[in-house]
Amino acid sequence: MNEQTVNDAAARAELSIDGRRLSYLDFGGTGRPLVALHGHLSEGATFTQLAHALGPEWRLIAPDQRGQGESDRAADYSREGYLADVQALLDHLKLDRVVLLGHSLGAINAYQFAARHPERVHALVNAEGPAALGLDGTNPFGFLLNLPYEAPTRDALVAGLGPAAPYFSDRLRENADGTWRLPFHPQEMYQSEELVHGDHWADWTATTCPALLIHGTKGVIPSEQVRAMVERRPGTVSAELDADHLVYTVAPDAFAAAVQAFLTTI
Repeated sequence: MNEQTVNDAAARAELSIDGRRLSYLDFGGTGRPLVALHGHLSEGATFTQLAHALGPEWRLIAPDQRGQGESDRAADYSREGYLADVQALLDHLKLDRVVLLGHSLGAINAYQFAARHPERVHALVNAEGPAALGLDGTNPFGFLLNLPYEAPTRDALVAGLGPAAPYFSDRLRENADGTWRLPFHPQEMYQSEELVHGDHWADWTATTCPALLIHGTKGVIPSEQVRAMVERRPGTVSAELDADHLVYTVAPDAFAAAVQAFLTTI
């Protein structure tokens, strides 16, 4: 395992899955393990503030999901591929049972993993992860198809990103040859979004472990679906935050407080 210090509270480490690097942050400590799964166009470091809020009672581990952050690009972005990565990470860390927290894509990965491996999930925190999405055939990531993945210089890449530059310019990566790239491949993330679309009600309702559904007042889950997700799944409670889809970065203190309150009940 290759490690380097990321900050005073976390270490970056990695494991190899069939020759593909999966990178993750481990905020350490002796607290109970909580694995946090980010959404599309993000990375594990976005959970740093939450890790500090939950420690030392909870040891937060946040992978960069396949094709994002410091993790290698993958041959596919299928549902089963993402879930296999979660299993490989838990096995690598020798964690028999954890709390799984996820945002958006990560939330769907979390509850689908729980549906397939209920014995390994003590509780779920679902932040803005619908039980059904994209059924109208629309993909909100169409703008990605026009973005460059890499460029000879950082300035050239920022220029090529155009209006999207402010959202990603602080997370650009420099390659070994001096060229620059995004922390994800735009076309691959478009495909990943396509593959996460579907009716996942059977997976959401497959388990009965304690679950918290966090949704934003301006989030992507329709209010009627929020109500149904709570009513149709035993052991589920909800928390509404004054935020958009990016609940844990837009309202970090309120998000951490909601998660902390839930964790004290399990």
